[in-house]
Amino acid sequence: MIDEIQQDAESRMKKTVDSTKDDMARIRTGRASTALLDHLTVDYYGSTTPISQVASISVADARTLTVQPWEKAMLPVVERAILESDLGLNPVTAGETMRIPLPPMTEQRRIELVKVVKNEGENGKIAIRNIRRDAIHTARELLKEKEITQDEEKDAESAMQTLTDKYTALISEVVSEKEKEVMEV
Repeated sequence: MIDEIQQDAESRMKKTVDSTKDDMARIRTGRASTALLDHLTVDYYGSTTPISQVASISVADARTLTVQPWEKAMLPVVERAILESDLGLNPVTAGETMRIPLPPMTEQRRIELVKVVKNEGENGKIAIRNIRRDAIHTARELLKEKEITQDEEKDAESAMQTLTDKYTALISEVVSEKEKEVMEV
């Protein structure tokens, strides 16, 4: 019973770390990355669709992304979605291909992005602590129903704290790596 709770909590914590890594990939650094456009969506024949499903996105060079919609009619729709995003990118359309030059980042922008990185990391840590809280609550409910002993409940709390420490440390590592990447000139 306790093992199931711990396994569930650990798998949820792993997913939280992966989600945090994905969120970090969307944060712009000095280099071009196709992950910058992953969260953008367009209206594709009445349904909201990620840009990656209506166009080919590639990295042309260190500071340029290339977007080529599979249908020519989608070019203005994709361009508008990129312009309206909070990324501050200005696509340049040439024929059926769109080039997106990434402007060089200023020191002030890098500092702002580090704050965003830290905020995303803190959100991940909060999610992990919430998972711990839920698992401990479940163990306490089992104790109230006399399905487990007090010692088992205390062991479960201790194990959950160990898991929480492990996964918050992983998130701290991810945040630290992304901070270094953002501040790299």
